[in-house]
Amino acid sequence: MTDSPADATPYEVLGVPATADDDELRRAYRRAARESHPDLGGDARRFRLVQIAWERVGTPAARRAYDAGSRGSSGQGASGPSGGSAWRPDSGRDAYAPPAARRDARPRARSHGHPGGRSREVFLQAEREWVGLGDPIDDPYDPTLIRSAPRHIRRLLAEALAEEATASIVSEMGIGVTVWHDLDAGAEGKLDHAVLTPSGLWAVESIDWGAAVRVEHGEIVGETLAPGERPVKELVRAARAVQKQTRVRFTGRLLVVPDSAVDEDVQLIGSPRKPTALVVRRSALGQVLGGVWSPEGSVDVFEVRDRLQQTVRFV
Repeated sequence: MTDSPADATPYEVLGVPATADDDELRRAYRRAARESHPDLGGDARRFRLVQIAWERVGTPAARRAYDAGSRGSSGQGASGPSGGSAWRPDSGRDAYAPPAARRDARPRARSHGHPGGRSREVFLQAEREWVGLGDPIDDPYDPTLIRSAPRHIRRLLAEALAEEATASIVSEMGIGVTVWHDLDAGAEGKLDHAVLTPSGLWAVESIDWGAAVRVEHGEIVGETLAPGERPVKELVRAARAVQKQTRVRFTGRLLVVPDSAVDEDVQLIGSPRKPTALVVRRSALGQVLGGVWSPEGSVDVFEVRDRLQQTVRFV
């Protein structure tokens, strides 16, 4: 488990409801630890998740802290990495630069559109329907409320945060980079980002499934993907829709995922000579966009930027 709202809660990891009593919780932990222990044929990653879950809710004090919205055993409150204030949009300043960057005058990437904006709208609507249209919500980002929500709702928020994280990384790449967020892809929905660098124009999706994923037969699969979800195919379709609308060809397509989701910085989907997409760890995104994994050649940045500015539409 990381600090993403898409992650399974400790109760979900242990396979019990949040209302389980202490004895039921203890039995669930022992069962899960036994089933996942590597020495007994279990999965080491799963065993580690079970141990983290138990650290967060295994004692009455830790469980009270977790249920109240803090990180349980870590002792950090709701304003910490997993708390509500870390999930709220920062509307009072530039939310896509780390504090250190706001204190200097380095040129930053040109940015158009609102990263994560549509995903946050969808999350808030889904949360409202889940709570009940007639019931007030004092704080939609309250950690206790979010942790009690169904996982598909938590994932909507995680997707918004993932898009904002990508925007933050791209913003630090300098004035030679331009990025458009939440592009209208017509019937295919939206494309999270189009990033223009001297190495090319990239169609980028930012996703967080709250668990590990892998590449199989040209597609991303994992236990937490929704039934019928095909991320690579959806990215290809969205990129093609934007490409048709703007008449500007993408150099490549990137699926940006949390570092914990995959074991390699970059994975190619499709043939090495002409990959369908690249699955990129978030920490490696700057290197990929900077040209380390780019095809040979470059693009006319000024021509592509002008064309997109004239033709792009936002959701």
